[in-house]
Amino acid sequence: MKETRYFYTPEAPISQELPEEEAAHAVRVLRLQAGDEMMLMDGHGNFFRAEVTMASQKHCLYRVIETLPQQSQWKGHLHLAIAPTKMMERMEWFIEKAVEIGVDEVSFLNCQFSERKVLKLPRVDKIAVSAMKQSRKAWKTQLNDMESFKAFISREHAGRKYIAHCYDEIARTYLYSELSQPSDSDDALVLIGPEGDFSIDEVRMAIDYGFISVHLGDSRLRTETAGLSAVMMMQLAKKK
Repeated sequence: MKETRYFYTPEAPISQELPEEEAAHAVRVLRLQAGDEMMLMDGHGNFFRAEVTMASQKHCLYRVIETLPQQSQWKGHLHLAIAPTKMMERMEWFIEKAVEIGVDEVSFLNCQFSERKVLKLPRVDKIAVSAMKQSRKAWKTQLNDMESFKAFISREHAGRKYIAHCYDEIARTYLYSELSQPSDSDDALVLIGPEGDFSIDEVRMAIDYGFISVHLGDSRLRTETAGLSAVMMMQLAKKK
């Protein structure tokens, strides 16, 4: 039995043609032909069973056979804000794995100890789309461009807010325990600092803005590992 192929098509219900990059993969790599079935995803919670109507070197036309609305696999809006690592490969790995596990939104922070000040969002977005297709997620993770730490924490954010750090002199509770507590909202936002952690002044500033001081366990984790651990804890605590 041939494996069903998934293609990211944001305008799937109103278009009749795969986007250029998806068409190239469908025709040149997978060699789909007229009559072959495929699954489209719009990134907004819907899958579409479709049939190829025409395949050429640069184009792949289709018709939608069936619309398949999906249900979210977790409760609330899960948002992780993280300071990118100096080596971009590590952050790209994090994005791929975080999307596969499941997270609604990822923001990138420019902190006092950040070693990376610039991030190419289009490249990261391509990795997120690939991970979405691989893990068959119905919603596309929202990626936000880099923003200063102070500007980010001073804005309004829905639900409960947490800052994970390693300072023993500031009281902390275990993130998973906090996430598992009954709350008026299932929305959750977790901040993860750069290599070298947030500065202690940043931690205190976040607490002043209503963020809860937390830790991720006894081990000292790399930035991307800490981010993935936080995503996993949110998933486990908010799983339907």
